[in-house]
Amino acid sequence: MSQAEKAKHFAELHQRGNPLVLYNIWDAGGAKAVQEAGAAAVATGSWSMAAAHGYDDGESIPLDFVLRIVERICDSVNVPVTVDFEGGYATDPDEVAENVREVIRAGAVGINFEDRIVKGEGLHSISPQAARIRAIKAAAADESIPLVLNARTDLFLGTDPASHEAHLAEAMERAAAYAEAGADCFFVPGLTDTAIISHVTANAGLPVNVMMMGELKSIKDVASAGVSRASYGPGPFFEFLANLKTACTSIE
Repeated sequence: MSQAEKAKHFAELHQRGNPLVLYNIWDAGGAKAVQEAGAAAVATGSWSMAAAHGYDDGESIPLDFVLRIVERICDSVNVPVTVDFEGGYATDPDEVAENVREVIRAGAVGINFEDRIVKGEGLHSISPQAARIRAIKAAAADESIPLVLNARTDLFLGTDPASHEAHLAEAMERAAAYAEAGADCFFVPGLTDTAIISHVTANAGLPVNVMMMGELKSIKDVASAGVSRASYGPGPFFEFLANLKTACTSIE
């Protein structure tokens, strides 16, 4: 399957009520393991990839290093690979687009692209973020790859769940703008109330991705809420470290 065919297939895996499950990994060994376990696609996690190589989250791991890891992952599996690319390692739309070109050339067919101001405070305003999304999609078209862009909003992650309903109007505004700019999915990490998730899936106009955390324990439950994609973020890495420590301390 060519890279373009993988990208098309990856997009088709996003089905409302029958979500694509992505158990996020951080290296080629993990990618091979989840593929062997039957995963339809592979997704990296930015926090996990950075931490696994001694870096903090938030684009602290050098871009060149990320690209080498992504290339090894893509060369190690036959399924589509999507990369958690944080804020694209730049602010200017053209610079972000050029960085995404390198991710595509490393073999990836999708990215997460967040609206958080990396190494800053708050979120990018809607219009500049939409401009970056348009630039990314144009670059992907130049590469003849129908890149699956998962537009992440950080309105909910790390905020009080009691405030989440109040953020819905802005979330829907961002979803509409990101969709118009060419985004293929809308990612709402931190949102764990299935009633609010159902509102998002019914109104976002894009396939919706949630992160399995907190109250979100069952794929069946998020499927019932209309989710098209369920990912695990840094959870698998935390579990891996816990298992490693347990194995080490139990040596007799």
